[in-house]
Amino acid sequence: MSARDLFHQAVRRGLEKDQWQISSDPLELEWEEVKVKIDLAAERLIAAERGKEKIAVEIKSFISPSPISDFHTALGQFLNYKIMLEVNEPDRQLYLAVPLDTYEIFFQSRFARVAIERHHLKLIVYNPITEEIVTWIN
Repeated sequence: MSARDLFHQAVRRGLEKDQWQISSDPLELEWEEVKVKIDLAAERLIAAERGKEKIAVEIKSFISPSPISDFHTALGQFLNYKIMLEVNEPDRQLYLAVPLDTYEIFFQSRFARVAIERHHLKLIVYNPITEEIVTWIN
């Protein structure tokens, strides 16, 4: 079993505080010979439901010395997981959860903003200390 992201529980609790019910931890998907838990490296996906609205969340901590390297990994996973969700659960929206400090610094760069727009990334910005969701960015 892969290790959970450092802030996995903080994001999970933040979603629960916002009245989301966790339905899978992790969400396991399969397409032909390809199987993913959306739990690569040290991350794990949380899937939550809110009425008829369904989401999947890829959590990232961005704690390495290189935010751009963390972003490359996160973006690659996001794009691949989006394909898997389109095949397996097309009604579930994928979000990338990022810590508030990373969002305020790295994600405000022109490069990050262009990448977010170009790849249609949906973000959940979370505070790992208060275990709260700060904002949703669609």
